[in-house]
Parts: sequence; structure tokens; C-alpha cells
Amino acid sequence: MKKTFCAAVLLFITSFSVFAQLKTPSEFIPNYGKQISYYHQVEDYFTYLTEQSQFIKKQKYGATNEQRDLNVYYISTPENLANLEQIRNNNLAAIGLSGNKSATVDDKIIVWLSFNVHGNEFAGTESALTVAYELLNPSNEATKQWLKNTIVILDPCINPDGYSRYGNWLREVTGKKNHPGLYDREHMEVWPGGRYNHYLFDLNRDWAWQTQVESQQRIKLYNQWMPQVHTDVHEMSYNSPYFFPPAAEPLHEFIEQYQKDFYNVLGKNISQKFDKQNWMYNTRERFDLFYPSYGDTYPTYNGSVGLTLEQGGIGAGREITMENGANVTIKDRLTHHATAVLTVVESAASQKDVLLKGFRDFHSNARIKAKGVYNTYVLKANPKLDQLAEMLKKNDIEFSYADGSGNASGFHYQNKKNESFKIEPNDLIIKADQPRSVLTQVLFEPNQKLNDSLSYDITAWDLPLAYGVEAYAVKNNLSVKTKAKIETAAKTVPASVYAFYVPWNNRSSAQVISLLHQGGIKVRSAMKKAVFGSITVEPGGLIISRADNPKIADFEKTVSDIIKIKSDYSFITTGFSTNSKDIGGENFVLLKAPKILMLSGKGIVSTEFGATWYYLDETISYPVSIVETSNFNRVKLYNYNTLILCDGSYDFSDDQKKQIDEWIKNGGKVIAMSSAISLFQDREGYALSLFASKEDKEKSEKEEKEIELKKRFLDFEGSERREISGSIPGAIIENKLDKTYPMAFGLGNTYFSLKTNERSYSLLKSAINVAYVPKGYISYGFVGNNIKKKLNETVSFAVDKRGDGSVIYMMDNPLFRGFWENGILLFSNALFLVN
Repeated sequence: MKKTFCAAVLLFITSFSVFAQLKTPSEFIPNYGKQISYYHQVEDYFTYLTEQSQFIKKQKYGATNEQRDLNVYYISTPENLANLEQIRNNNLAAIGLSGNKSATVDDKIIVWLSFNVHGNEFAGTESALTVAYELLNPSNEATKQWLKNTIVILDPCINPDGYSRYGNWLREVTGKKNHPGLYDREHMEVWPGGRYNHYLFDLNRDWAWQTQVESQQRIKLYNQWMPQVHTDVHEMSYNSPYFFPPAAEPLHEFIEQYQKDFYNVLGKNISQKFDKQNWMYNTRERFDLFYPSYGDTYPTYNGSVGLTLEQGGIGAGREITMENGANVTIKDRLTHHATAVLTVVESAASQKDVLLKGFRDFHSNARIKAKGVYNTYVLKANPKLDQLAEMLKKNDIEFSYADGSGNASGFHYQNKKNESFKIEPNDLIIKADQPRSVLTQVLFEPNQKLNDSLSYDITAWDLPLAYGVEAYAVKNNLSVKTKAKIETAAKTVPASVYAFYVPWNNRSSAQVISLLHQGGIKVRSAMKKAVFGSITVEPGGLIISRADNPKIADFEKTVSDIIKIKSDYSFITTGFSTNSKDIGGENFVLLKAPKILMLSGKGIVSTEFGATWYYLDETISYPVSIVETSNFNRVKLYNYNTLILCDGSYDFSDDQKKQIDEWIKNGGKVIAMSSAISLFQDREGYALSLFASKEDKEKSEKEEKEIELKKRFLDFEGSERREISGSIPGAIIENKLDKTYPMAFGLGNTYFSLKTNERSYSLLKSAINVAYVPKGYISYGFVGNNIKKKLNETVSFAVDKRGDGSVIYMMDNPLFRGFWENGILLFSNALFLVN
């Protein structure tokens, strides 16, 4: 008995001794604070912490494209960790997202800490190690007090692929000695940089859209917890002083006072810590709270206090001399972050009751009365609703479909007018009265109130316009009968089919043609409407006929297996149309399978390249050869029929330009986006020109000179405001379509383009102006006064036919951030339908 007792005491003492001697990050990772840690070292340290401490628990919530683990760590008292599931359910039950409230577990405040959404802002992940250590440190009595009523959810690296890309590069280019001078290669990151994920997407712009696998997996877990505080840890230019809340204007009008109050609490508490160390900082500058897909705004619109912390460090490498002569090191950067983050946890713990009340009132009040003008959003039945419904599901936004008809009136997104309309079966209906009421309204309110035009990001994102779906915002609740989903009847394919018809109306159409081309199956596309009995083939519709594919043994099964991903396909039993548009006639054009070359590398905008790469690789799974621009001379261009030039600067030689010119004349197709179109501007043989005539050019130059003369009398203080009058940070612009041309097929009556630059070209002569901005156009979001009038009657998308080939000019990027669904269809048109 005595031996057993002694053994137990010894075990307790040994265990206590282990916990009391928890290793710091510096003791565990060689050169911590002096060199970037490998991602596996970060994971190893957290594994060590979970093995040595009872105050931390790990959960793997996913994996990246490059198969690195995505993990969160729950940090709290052992008692709280034992009741995590009850605490989570209680939190959701309090805001109407769960009915499983337990009376035996006290309310806790949940603080989620996210680090390193941008891979090259690596001091975030480095600081996460110190934050975790201090929260677990047995000798830190303060943190143990915080954890009694707090659940910390710590994600040490949101973007492991980008972090690893940057980290491996930095270690490869650095030696034993630091080089704080500006002109060392460790301060000159190479293309594409470590900021972005595998597909070069900016994950900090992807919270709401969830195009990327990291976002999808993380936000699924986030929505299962719904924290009261979310901290997004970043870095910015190395010369910048530290930033913490309060945020800058514009602040979205739906942000509650309790959220603003806590921003002020944080500002005061963090500033006190920084003042004691004489660290420089700023608040209420640059970083606003408006665009809904950030790591601070998305949580904020879900009732949390979402906030950004920014440390100067991008481009600093291991150490750099700032413009004030002081050096900033990795240790400095991670220490500043750790101090600020721990202060957030401390402040949240001290404000627990206030935050819990504000969080719960946020959700209950939003359901009682919509914050916005409208209570219901009606989106007319359309195949594009399939993708919109998927996005809503990812965000846990409730919706239903009309199961009857009715009359209503509301704001029409497409013409910005109030009008009467008819609700019909299968219209998608979204109510503001739902648990995620505020987020729903932020995403669907047609006119976002921008209380300051100096915004950090795009200022409009109206989803019906992004998806190309006719929609109405209605002020009152609707009484129409609804259903949870649209039932589609299973198709029975007959034993003998003359041809299959696949409508061209959403991204699934592009996925189908991708599979058909890769399967070596010949496919045609309709130029005009054709009628075959009860089947109406709309322009762009795909026809797969037995006659074009005589070598396919089991034609019906082979084709139906491929096209079944599109539920609205049909089959045709005759090639004879009732409106003189027979399948064997000139109305049905045989499509060429694209053989694609895309250029990458220095000078090309990483995210714009990434958006196109992602579209090809993930959205439609179509093969593409990607070649660095420096290796362009090694390419035999005649092996390809399609060349994609993403936004960027292309330093082609005169010989290379001539090579491209000849290739186009012989049947090649170039898709040039944004600044890449400048390669063809004012060049002999091409239609692209800024001005339609010499007179227009002279008039514009005269106006610019007059503006410059007037500027002489203006004060300096207002220069920034005046500058934005000629800018368009991101607004939605109406475009008129040439619906008779294949590049416009399936887009609807009007195309709304997301314009993120000031580029404007007059309507082109001797070219096909597929989409252009009409005079007196409709717009959403901020458009500077000077640029607003310049956009009238300017072209957005055009096709320049040269010889047997063509150049497709895209002044705006239709694949921007991967969420502009109608833009995905437009790009698919350019790729597959424009021969």
C-alpha cells in the first residue's frame, strides 16, 4: 500500500515537473526568432505541447492542395477541454443554430486566433508558437485566469503551402550572416512569391466565396463554433508601424456598437503595452471593415468582433534597416504580434459578459428586424442557381425554392428600379429572417452604403449580378409556398439516339465540353435557336451526334455517362428541325478542342495567373501547358491553337511578336486579359486603340491639360480625395451584349462586369464589340467622378479577327478571385465557342 502511494506521489511530482518545465519555442526550434521555421518544425512544436500539457487539444480540420495538414488547437483549462462539445453546442443554441443547450456547463467566451493567411507574412506563424507557449506556461498565472472562462482556438498557419514556399526560398537564399541592407536577395522575393496558396489565390479575400479548399475546410469548422472574437494576424510593408484596432473607415453600416466598443477597448489596451516598450503603432488608418470576404469582416458579419493585426515585415527577410535607421528582426516582429494577440485574449476574457450579450443580441435583433432595407430576395429560376446554392450552403445561409406562383414587387437588380414581378416555381428565395441574417443581407443588399470612398478593396459584390441571375429585393415577407429542393426526374436514354443536346448556360456546360474534348468526342455548337419537336436548342447549345462520332461503339452510354453531370441535357431523335436549322446545316459549328499554352513568371500578376490556372485545373479540369516567359523561345507555338496571356507585362522581342502575329494569321487564338492587351494596342494589323479617331485623342489630351492647369490652385490636403475621383477600386458596371456572337452565349440579356481598373478603350473599329458599357450605364459601388463619364461607350470584351485566327481582348478579368460566376461562363465562351 505504501509503495503504491509513493509511486502515485512520484508520478504526480514527475508529471508536474514535466509540465512546469515546458520548453519555449527557442528551446525547441533551432534559431527560433533568427530564421524562419520550417512548417514541420511548427507542427512538431505543437505536437510537443499537446503531449506535455493538459491545457491544449489538437484537431486536424483538413489538408491543402499540396497535402499539408490544416490544424487548430483548442487551449483552455482541462475541465473546459473535457466539455468542448457541450460548450460549442451551448454557444450555437444561444443564437438559434442548435437546440442542444446543456445546463451543466457554464457559458464561455470563444476567441479564435488565425495566423499567416498570407504565406510570406511569416512572423504571424512564428508568433503563434510564443502565444501558445504563454497560454500554456505553468508559471504564467495571468493566462491561467483568462482560460477559466475562455476557449482559445488557435490556427497557427492558415496557408501552409504559401508559408512553405516562402520559407524554403528564404532558407535557400540566405547564409550565416544577416544582410539588413536593402539590396540583398533575401529582400527581393521571386515570382510568384509566398503570399498566396497553391493556386496563387489570396485566401484573405476568399472567406465568403470559398473558392479554395483551405477556405472551405476552415469556414466549415468556423461555422460550427461561431466565436465571439476573431483575430487575423498579418504583416505589411516593413517600414510601417504596427496596426491594431479601431479600424479605418469605411465601416459597414451593419456593424454593431458593441463591436465598435470592443475595438476601442483593444486599442487602449494594446496601446498601453506598446507604449511601455516605446513601440510605434497606428490605429484607424488604411484597414477598413467593408468588403465581406476578409478575415476580419466575415467574422464581424457573423456577430464576432473581427479584427486585423498588422506588423511591418513584408520584404524584411530575417532583418532589415528601416527608413528611420532602426533595424527590425524576426524576433521584433513576432514579439510585437505575440504581445498584441495575448492582449486580445486578455481583453476578451475581461469583457466576457459584455461580448456574450452583444454577440447574442446581434443574432436575435437581426432576426426580429432586418438591418437592411429588404426582407426577402427572390432569384428567378435559372441553371446558374446551382452554383449560387452551393455557395449559400458553404456559408450556412438558409434558402428555399418557390413551390407555387404569386405576385410581388421589389427592387430589380438588373435595372435598379422598383417594379412588379411574378414569382414562379423553382425561383430561389432567401429570407433575411434567419440565423445568419446579417451576413445574408451584406451579401444581397443591392445598394451597399459606403460612408467613405477611400476603401481598401472592391466596393460592390451583388451576387445576382455576379451569377448572371435576374433577381429582386423585396421589402416585405412573402407568403408563397416553398420547398427545400428542386426534384429532377431521372432520364431514360433510348436505345438509339440521333444526337444529344447539352444547354450552354452555366459552368457545368464548360465542364461537359471539357470532358467531351478530352474524350476525343466531336461536338457542335448552335449559332442560332433551333427547334426539334419538343426540344429547343438555344444559341451555344452543344450537339453531340452519332454521325460526328461513328467510331464510338456504345454511343448512347458513352456520351450519357459524360454529360450526366448536367441534369438538363436531352436527346434528339432526328436531325430535321422545324425552323430550318438542321443539325447538318451551317447553324451548327464543329468546335475545335483547345490546345492551350499559358505563360507564367516574372512580370505577370500572380493572382490573375492563379485565377486562370485554377479555372483550367480545378473548375473545368482541362489540360494546359504552362511555360515561363523566359522559356518562350523554346516553345514551338504551332503545337498549340490557344495562347492565354494573363494580366501582366510581357517583354516580348520584336521577333517574338512577329512569331505570334504569324501564328494568329494561321489560325491561332490569343486570350489577352487586362494589361496584357497592351501588346496589341496601336499595332499595325490590330484593331485595338484607346481612341476611335484622331479627333477623340486630341480632345482627351486637351481635357487632361486643362485638368492639370486647374490642379495648380488646389491644396495638398485634399490630394488623396481628388486622386480617387479618377479611380475605380472595384465596382459593378453594366455592359450591353452582342447576343448574336458566341462569346455572349448563355450570359443573359445584360452582362455586369466587375471592373477593378481605370482602363478604358473606345469601341473598336473592324472588330466585334461583344460587350461594351452603354451611355448612361448602371453601376454599383464606388466609381470616381472623372472615370465615371469616361466609361460611357467603352468596350469591355472584344474579338479581333486576323487572318484565320483571332485576338480576344478582355479589359476586365472575368475570372477575378474565382467567384464571378457569369465571368466563368464568359471565359468559357472565349475558350471553347470562339473558333
